[in-house]
Amino acid sequence: MIGLLFGLTAGLAVNGWLGGQHSTIDWVTRNVTDPVGQIFLRLLLMTVVPLVFSSLIMGVAGIGDIRKLGRIGLKSFGYCLVISSISVLIGITLANTIQPGKRIDPAIAQQLQQRYGVDASKKVEEATTARVPDSPFMQVVKTIVPANPFAAISAENPNMLHLMFFATLLGVAITLIPPEKTASLLLGIEGLYAVSIKIVDLVMQIAPLAVACLLFSNMARFGLDLLQALGWFIATVLIGLCLHMFGIYSLSVYFLSRISPLEFFRRIKTVMLTAFSTSSSSATLPTALRVSEENLGVPRDIGNFVLTLGATANQNGTALYEGVTVLFLAQLAGVDLSIGQQVLVAYLAILGSIGTAGVPSGSIPFILLVLVTIKVNPALIAIILGVDRILDMCRTTLNVAGDLTAATYVARSEGHELLKRKEVPKT
Repeated sequence: MIGLLFGLTAGLAVNGWLGGQHSTIDWVTRNVTDPVGQIFLRLLLMTVVPLVFSSLIMGVAGIGDIRKLGRIGLKSFGYCLVISSISVLIGITLANTIQPGKRIDPAIAQQLQQRYGVDASKKVEEATTARVPDSPFMQVVKTIVPANPFAAISAENPNMLHLMFFATLLGVAITLIPPEKTASLLLGIEGLYAVSIKIVDLVMQIAPLAVACLLFSNMARFGLDLLQALGWFIATVLIGLCLHMFGIYSLSVYFLSRISPLEFFRRIKTVMLTAFSTSSSSATLPTALRVSEENLGVPRDIGNFVLTLGATANQNGTALYEGVTVLFLAQLAGVDLSIGQQVLVAYLAILGSIGTAGVPSGSIPFILLVLVTIKVNPALIAIILGVDRILDMCRTTLNVAGDLTAATYVARSEGHELLKRKEVPKT
């Protein structure tokens, strides 16, 4: 928290003193704060593949009974679907009520398009060239089932859905084989899990410094001017995120998980700070796995399964943000969306949040595709690129908090008593 406040305050002070485009700020962010922040982020991301692989296999194998695994899977998916639908409904309702796209000055919108136009054109080109002209069912198959699981993890941003499918299938197969034949394999996987967690503990030692650097870079570059220019859009997104975080999640943990909302948020504060500073659900997953077991008392097998699934499939903040952003840009372009078109946007936002990469700005390519679908100029994405990273920090915090609410709900529904274990504070 000290690192976060220091980075925020120092960044705003430097921006107000020198201006966001000053050469000194550019040099400091490129050569000092960005590298330090990226070291932290990339070290966390480095552990994601071995951690997801080992934790998911252990979770599935630990559950043991295939029928119980199916029950937990259905509960997890059903919870994610309902909560994501509520988040999109909140976002679209706010966008229609506040109408942020009709409140921005056209001159400012034009300046923002010119300022971020190059970046926008690159993102539009990447998104449109990545489209696959397959049938919807074939796209689902290719999205979930890997032809080569090793190729899925070889890219800088690995395909987590492919990795999760492969790990789940391995875990299921292990439960169907006599234990004496798989004991050594499980022992090795458990060792990989323990080593991955230890690496995360070591990386988290530099979290205060890294958080300060990440926040400084964003605030020093953008300052308050950009926030004021897009104030209505930012306010709409933040109001939606707050309503969902402190309204829907509080109701969920109180009625479904039987936990005090205040106690719940107190115990997951480390996860929320990590998510806020890294803007990455994937990078936050190692911390979430540890906190769910040590602070919330979620059994390891359930936590490993639900949280690794949720890091990709339960992104409520992303779904809400995508719905608000699409309607904001449509309003800005003067395109009046019918009820049917808004229902389509809601459906696509829910669907898109499931497959959105858990990395910074992972939702931008999907937003571009939705804009093309509803006949809105995708180049308008340039207007929100400047504040996307800041809002990404906020929606990622909602995403990971939602994963933990799902884990506590599933654990409680399976008869486990939560908050039994003594909290082990690690920051």
